[in-house]
Amino acid sequence: MSLVIAGRTFRSRLLIGTGKYRSFQEMARCHAASGAEVVTVAVRRVNLTDRTKESLLDFIDRDHMFILPNTAGCYTADDAIRTARLGREVGLSNWVKLEVIGDERTLFPDNAGLLEATRVLVKEGFVVLPYTNDDLVNARRLIDAGAAAVMPLAAPIGSGLGIQNTTNLRILREMITEVPLIVDAGVGTASDAALAMELGADGVLMNTAIAAAEDAEKMALAMKLGIEAGRLAFESGRMEKKLYASASSPLAGVIGR
Repeated sequence: MSLVIAGRTFRSRLLIGTGKYRSFQEMARCHAASGAEVVTVAVRRVNLTDRTKESLLDFIDRDHMFILPNTAGCYTADDAIRTARLGREVGLSNWVKLEVIGDERTLFPDNAGLLEATRVLVKEGFVVLPYTNDDLVNARRLIDAGAAAVMPLAAPIGSGLGIQNTTNLRILREMITEVPLIVDAGVGTASDAALAMELGADGVLMNTAIAAAEDAEKMALAMKLGIEAGRLAFESGRMEKKLYASASSPLAGVIGR
């Protein structure tokens, strides 16, 4: 079940967020239940300097979880680059989940800005995981720019709509083999996560689907199991679809016939 990104191995294929939880304590319980080993943290929304005040970083088990800073809330390439640098300077990581948002209402990515920021940050030694749309051409450009993974959305961020375009994700899976393909945004429940994995995704990153559930801790466990089931189904190779019935207990070869 291992996921390898930029030479680093993670046992879980579930990546998890830190926003929208009812409390930091609930967040920590969900992290543990999910089995995730990568947790993404918005650099601009966390207390990085005043250690006298409570910070969500205090509730992340850094012995078992790898912090992946993100540039959420950045609307230009320059802003995202500065935010990534800040995350590295304060000791979070030289990895970054890169977001350059192009539209405030939909939170769809700005592809041109994303590509520009990826090029700059890769040259500066960052391991860049860009959040992008489910477009093969743009994904190719990001890989050529040095992205360590591509993270296409399944649906708008926080929508919980599930995977809206299975065809594009299948194409991305077939055409992208150089780096991991991690579905990011839009998952609403465990079956969405399982479907993403059955389509061949190498991993799924989620936040709201767990944090906004009535029982967030149970949903975290459900997502863990959905990811594992979907991956096993993908690796096993599903049966061929048929238009008509085929008896599961055929009579051919039965004694007396």
